[in-house]
Amino acid sequence: MSDLDKVIREAVVNEDVPFLVGMVGNPEGVVWSGATGERGPGEPATVDTVFRIFSMTKAVGSTAAMILIDRGKLSADTVVETILPEFAELRVLEGFDEKRPRLRPPRTKATVRHLATHTSGLVYEFWNTEVPRYMEATGAPSILSGLTVALKYPLQFDPGERWDYGIGIDWLGRIVEKIDGRPIDRFCKEEIFDPLQMGDTRFEVEDHMKARLAAVKIRGEDGKFGDFDIAPPPKPEFYGMGHALYSTAPDYMRFLRMYLNKGALDGARILSEKGLESMLANQIGNIPIPLLKTTMPAITADCELFPGKRKSHSMAFMRIEEDIPDMRNAGSQGWAGVLNTHFWLDPKAKLAGLLMTQSLPFAESRFLDTYAKFERAAYRQSARSTLSDLQATTSRRRY
Repeated sequence: MSDLDKVIREAVVNEDVPFLVGMVGNPEGVVWSGATGERGPGEPATVDTVFRIFSMTKAVGSTAAMILIDRGKLSADTVVETILPEFAELRVLEGFDEKRPRLRPPRTKATVRHLATHTSGLVYEFWNTEVPRYMEATGAPSILSGLTVALKYPLQFDPGERWDYGIGIDWLGRIVEKIDGRPIDRFCKEEIFDPLQMGDTRFEVEDHMKARLAAVKIRGEDGKFGDFDIAPPPKPEFYGMGHALYSTAPDYMRFLRMYLNKGALDGARILSEKGLESMLANQIGNIPIPLLKTTMPAITADCELFPGKRKSHSMAFMRIEEDIPDMRNAGSQGWAGVLNTHFWLDPKAKLAGLLMTQSLPFAESRFLDTYAKFERAAYRQSARSTLSDLQATTSRRRY
């Protein structure tokens, strides 16, 4: 049994997670995969288990926009309201007069780059106290409702002022639709999923996926997991590129391997090498990525990945700006979905990893501890493999 197998099995035995699917890959292919626990009552988890990947959708939405940037149809500096005039209706929330929101026009114009890097001023209600207060005062629906009106959250700060996690990629998907003319689900299928052979990545659970869809669990006050019903809204008014996709570990690994292969995989080119290099660069300068303080502890814990380490944001992922001992290198990219589906890709080490379950709260310490163990084990295995290859090469040269 490998170290990676031990990590995921011990996590399930210790009830740190209900089940796990993990995968590690490099530019050439998958180097390890495993599954343990039950994805549903009496149903063992398998490597091809189907997940609600929620915010892992965001990297796909950003890739869709980058395809248009690559083709000269869009720029990262394009002002959003020049493509979507309705964005100009958004105001900055300054506070409340009793229950009445106090709003003002933004002092700066949001760009495509702001949407992609979470610096637009749009913020989720899960980590912000003012957005839930606004929703209660106005009856505004959550972005997870699938209603177009849910895009009209007020801004919490002027675009470019700071980083805070929110619904910018949902607007970015609308930009792709407006420029290209195809609905975003069709665009993604034709431009990303089909070329990368991602047959289990869809906006709706298709018949061939239904039997493999995992159940969702939530940890109760007693520390035990119970059933919980949460999913992207079916057949919504619009598909939000912040949360709408279902996928599997093998499919998403193909997506990550495309990045490790500088924009192409198995003969299918998604992005140019120059476009991909630009996409993965730091796009926010010295703006810090702070702790996300939860407003809904049952749904998410406080979240700060690699606290104390310098982080930035590319056009698709959070970037780490310094080496993490025994783990990812500076320049590595990653993110996650709210049901604890996590991933990273390390261009320097040419390594990508996925660790996925379907549980709440997001980023609870028991999951993050397992994730750290998993990542360290992946780099140990990679180092052993590299050493073995080097020794084999040396042996061949001698004899």
